[in-house]
Amino acid sequence: MPLALCCLSHSPLLDISTPKPDLLAEVNLALSQARNFAAAFDPDVVVLFAPDHYNGFFYKLMPQFCIGYEASGIGDYGTEAGEFDVPRELAEGCAQSALDAGIDLAVSLKMEVDHGAVQPLEKVLGGLRAKPVVPIFVNSVAAPLGPIARARRLGEAIGEYLARRPERILLIGSGGLSHDAPVPTLASAPAEVAERLITGNAMTSTQRQERTDRVIAAANDFAAGTDNLRPLNPVWDRTLLDLLATGNLEVVDSWSNKWIEEQAGGSAHEVRTWVAAFAALAAAGGYEVTSQYYRAIPEFIAGFAVTTARPTGVSMKPVGEWDTTQAGEVN
Repeated sequence: MPLALCCLSHSPLLDISTPKPDLLAEVNLALSQARNFAAAFDPDVVVLFAPDHYNGFFYKLMPQFCIGYEASGIGDYGTEAGEFDVPRELAEGCAQSALDAGIDLAVSLKMEVDHGAVQPLEKVLGGLRAKPVVPIFVNSVAAPLGPIARARRLGEAIGEYLARRPERILLIGSGGLSHDAPVPTLASAPAEVAERLITGNAMTSTQRQERTDRVIAAANDFAAGTDNLRPLNPVWDRTLLDLLATGNLEVVDSWSNKWIEEQAGGSAHEVRTWVAAFAALAAAGGYEVTSQYYRAIPEFIAGFAVTTARPTGVSMKPVGEWDTTQAGEVN
């Protein structure tokens, strides 16, 4: 059965900040197009590639990749909390296909995920239990990081397996693009914060609100140009989007982690989820991008993008039914 893809940026600020109304309307239109695309495809199941921000994975044990056999959303930044409907047999097949291809990964029967995984499910499908979901964690924050080529090979291995499945499967990649979010690092965090990065000690409601307030303040300062975060890089973002659209994914194998960070910020490593999702789609055959939205949005501290794609020659619904009115910098 065919696969389809929707990759999108996430941001904790998407539902809690107050950007200009015309900008918010533009983003909402792009997300609406993605929802229409997903509804037209009507998947039986979703395979989700997503990062974490020290909410579900910690340095007491930090894998580069992990597939959830069971999972739940923690409900941070206003996203939905609760249990995922994970199709166990499909999750196990994804894990085994990656291992058979030489990609070492972990599995979890108690995976916890944050807004990076839940927000795209809410925006594209309507909620974390709208469809069965296989969640795949892709480490994009916690040093040391493996090469981005491994994320591509992970997606390729899983895509080869999914192409043999009978279900209609929607691939989702969540994160990026250029993005230097104020996420703590183990090397520079105060002792109390560093301890949480290691042990995963639960945050109190007061601590969560303080963190939310800090993120909002950082976004306001970034939009005003009064902070020291790395600027967004629309040129790098568009280069990545163009590359993904061509299908020449092996090009990213030459990108070093240092270069990615220098060009696009520390959290730009989240584009690994896009690379993995596109590689999975490519492994099932050729594909074509059906819609693409991009704008550098300082209010979200992100080069914000939404892209949909389908296998070449596969008709789900006429393109005009999900890709009509264009907004902003949309191709």
